[in-house]
Amino acid sequence: MHWIALPWPWCDESSLSPGASVQAAAAGWWALRFTPRVALVDAEAVLLEVSSTERLWGGREVLLAQVLQAWVEASVRGMDPTATKGAVERGPARAGLVAGAQSPGAPVAWGSGPTALVAHARLRMALAGHALPAQGPLGLPLHTLTAVRPHVASLERMGCRTWGALRALPRAGVSRRFGAAVLRVLDQALGDAPEAHAWVELPEQFVLTGELPALAESADALLWSTSRCLCALQGWLQARQQGVLGLELAWRHDLRRIDGVAIAPTQALQVRTAQATQDMGHLRRLLSENLARTTLAAPANQITLRLLEAAPLPHRSASLLPPDDLGGGDPTGVQGEALHQLLERLSARLGTDHVQAPVLQADHRPECMQQWRPAAEVLRLTAAVTKHAAARNALASVSDRLLDAAPDALLLPTWLLNPPRRLAVQGNRPCHHGLLRLLAGPHRFEAGWWSAAEEGAGPAPGGGALALRDYFVAHNDVAGLVWVFRERLAPEPTGSDGPPAAVRPHRWFLHGVFG
Repeated sequence: MHWIALPWPWCDESSLSPGASVQAAAAGWWALRFTPRVALVDAEAVLLEVSSTERLWGGREVLLAQVLQAWVEASVRGMDPTATKGAVERGPARAGLVAGAQSPGAPVAWGSGPTALVAHARLRMALAGHALPAQGPLGLPLHTLTAVRPHVASLERMGCRTWGALRALPRAGVSRRFGAAVLRVLDQALGDAPEAHAWVELPEQFVLTGELPALAESADALLWSTSRCLCALQGWLQARQQGVLGLELAWRHDLRRIDGVAIAPTQALQVRTAQATQDMGHLRRLLSENLARTTLAAPANQITLRLLEAAPLPHRSASLLPPDDLGGGDPTGVQGEALHQLLERLSARLGTDHVQAPVLQADHRPECMQQWRPAAEVLRLTAAVTKHAAARNALASVSDRLLDAAPDALLLPTWLLNPPRRLAVQGNRPCHHGLLRLLAGPHRFEAGWWSAAEEGAGPAPGGGALALRDYFVAHNDVAGLVWVFRERLAPEPTGSDGPPAAVRPHRWFLHGVFG
């Protein structure tokens, strides 16, 4: 077996209620991505048993480097919620020595060993700044064992200062004077007796409640405490390999009445994302934008962060080449914000009704082929549709068949005129800032126009209940690419004994403009 011991200083009990078991276990959630065997010991150390998973990470040294880097990032985020990842990257030296940084310039201590107690003892030596003894575990001082600490003074008066010296004493006398627990812990530390640990387990639902260190009277104060909870949420998500789709932040008011008017005991704010994400920076920005538009009814003294909906997070394969060698990338390594994150942030800032996105409709009429809806709602619907692979493949095959059957069927314009504008005709050719040259078509639309006015698409030209339209893509140097149609009209009715009916000339209309 091989154990790694790390402290957890980012678990700040001043910002979270120390009595909640969920908050105490949150310090070890981040470590579950490396091994399922994680334990919290003496409220000061996180212990990881990695012998069963180190091969999956490429060996013991590689795994140790990954664990230390993750600890550094968690420590930095715990002290500064706005800090970014990758603050320090430094490989391990050897067990028990300084190997990283909690924040720039602050050393990190860690310990490792064949048993949990040896790793914990070496961690305590590193925290105290003492060098590891050359004798190995037998040379470790007695105060590094928690069960022996009450008896350290008595044992030192007897000249017993190390694990090896305690092991050399007669076991019967040590058991009578100091109790059998001392020998049992010593045997467990040296690997002569089995150890039992209470492993950290993730709750099925993420609900984290925290008492605020001071009354929060503004959105900024509320967001600062929420950022600490987001760090715990990230550990839960990484261990579950899931991403956030819905999140709720609730806060409890410290007052029940203001100027004699009763107020609700709690307020809540919900945030939705279009795609599953573990990006706490994006979630923090969404919460910040929504809180900026929310008025606190009264100062808050407690917050609750609840995960409403999560989804498995697909993992992407890493590139074989470093980012600087890909070519055409940003030399600074800074990546732009994803489109769905930008739309979600703008929707939170401006309001959902002020950021619109088009949605395709199953209708053959150009005026009814799309509908504008709130972008946040469209993103959520799009994310739900992409979960169904079979439906997506079926739609793709249908679109491929349509494209093969009519290559020009998808030549639809970016902007439509409502109602269509009638064009002048010269020699049976439409004119719009000059004669238009027909490039593609005809593409015939037939019938369905009698309900256009009822559905808000505007009346059909000519006012008839039945219409035939032949659409063309046309062009000239002034107008550019436009979408025009020729209205096909039936012959004018005449009497049975009269001359043949005259064919009315075709009328041309401008219906769309290409971008």
